[in-house]
Amino acid sequence: MDLDFRDLYFFLIDFCVSPGCMLFCLEGFDFVILKDRLANWEWTRTPASVVFCCLDMMAMGIEPAAKEISHDTKKFRFGLPSPDNVLGLPVGQHVYLSAKINGNLVIRAYTPVSSDETKGYVDLIIKVYYKNVNPKFPEGGKMSQYLDNMKIGDVIDFRGPNGLLVYKGAGAFFIKPDKKSEAQKKFVKHLGMIAGGTGITPMLQLIRQITKDPKDSTKCYLLFANQTEKDILLRGELEDIAKMHPDQFTLWYTLDRPPQDWKYSSGFITADMIRTHLPSPGNETLILMCGPPPMIQFACQPNLDKLGYPKSSTFTY
Repeated sequence: MDLDFRDLYFFLIDFCVSPGCMLFCLEGFDFVILKDRLANWEWTRTPASVVFCCLDMMAMGIEPAAKEISHDTKKFRFGLPSPDNVLGLPVGQHVYLSAKINGNLVIRAYTPVSSDETKGYVDLIIKVYYKNVNPKFPEGGKMSQYLDNMKIGDVIDFRGPNGLLVYKGAGAFFIKPDKKSEAQKKFVKHLGMIAGGTGITPMLQLIRQITKDPKDSTKCYLLFANQTEKDILLRGELEDIAKMHPDQFTLWYTLDRPPQDWKYSSGFITADMIRTHLPSPGNETLILMCGPPPMIQFACQPNLDKLGYPKSSTFTY
């Protein structure tokens, strides 16, 4: 049966749902491999350079395989099949990690923090929810504790790309209202971002892409909320980017429990913070949000509504 690109792509992705399934989609889409270790069959065509992999990935022996970023957050490094491979994840998209934990399949979404051009490995920043720390969640986080207990040489299943938003560069966003809808193009000159905790990872992905492209004049504004100063993830890199690109990227923090000499905002996200530190509503403005659901539902969205941002100009990861 002859398949065009669109048929082939979704045919393969739909099959990549069972343990042991390995999929390579490669540049030009003139080479594909679908392999099931149990069924022991495969289909190949002319090879090209890898731009996306969805397969088992092995924790690499680069010291350390898991590096502490803050008191409860770590950077995990996973190896690609070859030192020359890149993940090839479209900007704005994320991956799913899946594992069988205590007999149950657990799936979680993460946005890599390593550059899409990084060869041989991919980095994820993950907050580890330990047992018996939060009384509301006495068992802690299933996936985060599972990852924290992985040893060099262990494997875990990565699947993707996933997500409703893709950034094509030069201010061009393609956003799906839902999974079944066609993507709608939105041209943006002013990109506002509200992040909470590890919700910074998709924002950093975009900030990096925009500021490294000399042809991209999109202006980025980040409002980053955390509980304490020590909870601010990737602070060094964010502040370095702000210094190197002062006309393109502005950064502002708010903390629930700030220190005495804190020069930024304190407390939950407010309408005044949004008005002061994010771009005004307009046809060429887009506001992205990623963080704990209560922050989005009770602080971000109501205040954006109050300030007149239309729903078509906001997006929540």
